[in-house]
Amino acid sequence: MNKVFTKNQARKFYYSSAVFSFLVFFLLSFDSIYSLHERDNRENLTPLVAQGKIVWEENHCIGCHSLLGEGAYYAPELGNVYKRRGSEYTKAWIKMMPTNIPGRRKMPNFEFSKEELEALIAFLKWTSEINTARWPPTIEG
Repeated sequence: MNKVFTKNQARKFYYSSAVFSFLVFFLLSFDSIYSLHERDNRENLTPLVAQGKIVWEENHCIGCHSLLGEGAYYAPELGNVYKRRGSEYTKAWIKMMPTNIPGRRKMPNFEFSKEELEALIAFLKWTSEINTARWPPTIEG
């Protein structure tokens, strides 16, 4: 058995691998688009949630926290914080920052108004309801 490809064999292998890879890519792309359409969460999008996203962006929360895997990993993942801790705990936690516990990272106190805090909690609730296909794998993010 010849252990070296001829030019013709290498060319055939290259083209067949390219066609196979393109077909696999096409099928996986189609499957992703189809499954994302099924997991759409836009029907729960309210003006309060949209306002919460604005609060999230204006205060650059993603600079420290990750949301559904996107963002910084300095502070905890917040994609499922509403499921983990609930509304009242999260509000109290945000209000009492910084905790000044030695050795802990400190979150600044943003002094949110009641409306801003409600909107931010609504946004975090909405993100916790997104079907992320079991991501993150643990409830603690």
